[in-house]
Amino acid sequence: MTPDPTAAQAVPAGSPAGASAGSPPGASAGSPAGPSAPAPARASAPAGRRRFPVGTALTYVSLLAATAVVLLPLAVVLLTSLKTSEEVADGNALTLPGNWLNPDNYVTAFTDGHMPAAFGNTAFILFFSIGGTVVIGSMTAYAIDRFEFRAKRLVMALFLVATLVPSVTTQVATFQIVNGFELVDTRWAPILLYMGTDIVSVYIFLQFIRGIPVSLDEAARLDGANSLTIYRKIIFPLLKPAVATVVIIKGITTYNDFYIPFLYLHSEDLGTISTALFRFKGPFGAHWEAISAGAILVIIPTLVVFLLLQRWIYNGFAQGATK
Repeated sequence: MTPDPTAAQAVPAGSPAGASAGSPPGASAGSPAGPSAPAPARASAPAGRRRFPVGTALTYVSLLAATAVVLLPLAVVLLTSLKTSEEVADGNALTLPGNWLNPDNYVTAFTDGHMPAAFGNTAFILFFSIGGTVVIGSMTAYAIDRFEFRAKRLVMALFLVATLVPSVTTQVATFQIVNGFELVDTRWAPILLYMGTDIVSVYIFLQFIRGIPVSLDEAARLDGANSLTIYRKIIFPLLKPAVATVVIIKGITTYNDFYIPFLYLHSEDLGTISTALFRFKGPFGAHWEAISAGAILVIIPTLVVFLLLQRWIYNGFAQGATK
């Protein structure tokens, strides 16, 4: 017998197509019979605030402490340079000045302290000291690394011994030698001492030269170049990072040095910036307001140079450390 098509049950509206007639309500096609399992509930976030790492807290505390150590003395010097002698005597170091536009101490430091002549002498000494250190140090390192001679190890040992001997212990003999050449109370005395006692620059140049392939020297010799030509046209141009490092280190050391200018430059017109500040110390005390103003005048050139050349300074130290 043929089944009656009207006997089939109509599919209710809204139910999925293809669902079997006997499947329970809510069961879709292809799904197992019976009620579906409820979805697992998500784990709730832990109550309370997120803990602050102890290491990060210590890092920020150390940075704030280092900033205070650096900036607090500068703030004291700046405040003192704007005070009068009465304010310096009556108040403490962090007392605010009565007049923030007081230029008297700066005028006194600039005129009575002979600051223009001091800056000129310092610039003269810096130019010849740094230039001589770069030339002598790079040529010495080139000779040690590229040439073979009998006393090579002895020379390296003497360089190492020279870095370990305190310079103060040899000052009497050094002063007698400089005095024998009649260079005391001349600007050439500190220049020669700065150029001849910088063993650190030799080691810096030596590390960089060891990274330059010897094949460049051999190729240049095949073209007829001598040792001086190789140094001048091949080696020295490749030492720019080392030159930057030596210039920075030598410039800072020479600019801040007080001992050698004070020992060898006796005339007032030959004083450097460090000895010019020392002249404000009188027999009955120190004029701290004038000394502070002079210190600010000394800091300004170094601050300007650092802001202008900070990219080269960072690159010089970074490349010097990785060689």
